[in-house]
Amino acid sequence: MNKPFFSRSRALQGAALFVASVLGLTACGENIFDIKWTDANVGTAVIYSLARPELNLPTAFNFVNRVPVEIHAPGATGSWDLVLDTQDGQLVFLPPGALEITSEVMFLAMPDMAFDDVIEAPKDSTLYTKDQPLPVEMSSVYVLRTHAAPGRFGIVCSYYGKLQPVQVEPALGTVAFEYDVSTLCDDRRLVPED
Repeated sequence: MNKPFFSRSRALQGAALFVASVLGLTACGENIFDIKWTDANVGTAVIYSLARPELNLPTAFNFVNRVPVEIHAPGATGSWDLVLDTQDGQLVFLPPGALEITSEVMFLAMPDMAFDDVIEAPKDSTLYTKDQPLPVEMSSVYVLRTHAAPGRFGIVCSYYGKLQPVQVEPALGTVAFEYDVSTLCDDRRLVPED
């Protein structure tokens, strides 16, 4: 009779070895599950309005992966957190819900704030919008919760971040902005620990 290659005792030995290695790391003062956000990683990006006639321009942004995204049609789905559009001659940020795309993404404009002064995302989710356009204003910092994505250890979660426009060109349909996003799952802090 053939015995299975992995017996129950071998599986238990493997589990015990894993636990011992984790406990060994913890005993040495390093807990592999105690993740900290220690370095600010402020980036800059440029995105283009959906109203521009050219194709293949990045009109959206994915804050989880920190990359611009090309959206070829307003209803296009994908892993992005905001898209730039022009409405009544004004540039606006649109979360996926504003295009009737189901998403966890939500935004909050914080007028008359400096980028460095916004240190935590507000807890009250009723302050955020999931399905309304937000006018692009240089004097505002925008706080966001990203789309859900697999994080460390395979857990699906959202991240909090912030952005501030640094150059707004309504006639050209472009916005340049600076941004940073927490590396910690569902953590509302918007600046790294000291």
